[in-house]
Amino acid sequence: MFTGIIEGLGTIKGVTSSGQGKRVTIDADFSLDQTKVGDSIAVDGACLTVVDIEGNRFDVDVSPESVSRTNMGSVKIGDRVNLERALRLNARIDGHLVSGHIDGLGVFGQKKVLDNAILIDFTVSENLLRYMIPKGSVAIDGISLTINTCSDKGFEVSIIPHTAKLTSIGLKKTGDNVNIETDMIGKYVEHFVVGRYKTSNNKKTPASSIDMKLLEKTGFL
Repeated sequence: MFTGIIEGLGTIKGVTSSGQGKRVTIDADFSLDQTKVGDSIAVDGACLTVVDIEGNRFDVDVSPESVSRTNMGSVKIGDRVNLERALRLNARIDGHLVSGHIDGLGVFGQKKVLDNAILIDFTVSENLLRYMIPKGSVAIDGISLTINTCSDKGFEVSIIPHTAKLTSIGLKKTGDNVNIETDMIGKYVEHFVVGRYKTSNNKKTPASSIDMKLLEKTGFL
């Protein structure tokens, strides 16, 4: 589990194919003291397992599923990536709960400056947009951000220069792919409301008693 508060940047130092998967070597810009083999690190928001580490350099294996679903499929030597180690249970959650399980890709759009903020729009598919609401949370390349507005094609966020400087979002340009993880709460709510329960033989069980009427009656809507 992560928070979407980026610890620092890293640089891709090696990419080796392993069938449909990859092994990626990354140099972190910050100390990885106490990090060991088997620990989880979110790389551009994708939860990956450390398989080798020496100093601030570590290796991760990227599965075929992650290659197909995230921007790790097109990563190359020299790329800068956001890094966050797994949340400690005694730490503050300054962003929002992020699982590190990427839902899909978005496309970096236009960027414009408004006073002390930078407004950026992203294009995403409908199956991702359904879990987004104005003032809701989204993780973009692992960065916890608040959604300003939504359209039928994407959404807009506002970042401060501090975030642009300390994360890779300040290096992105129009047309770049970014990893998107939607708010997990929205996905769970949809699951319970729709009643998508399936047994091992793929038969549906009775629908949930939780519906929109109940949520409205109990003050959730």
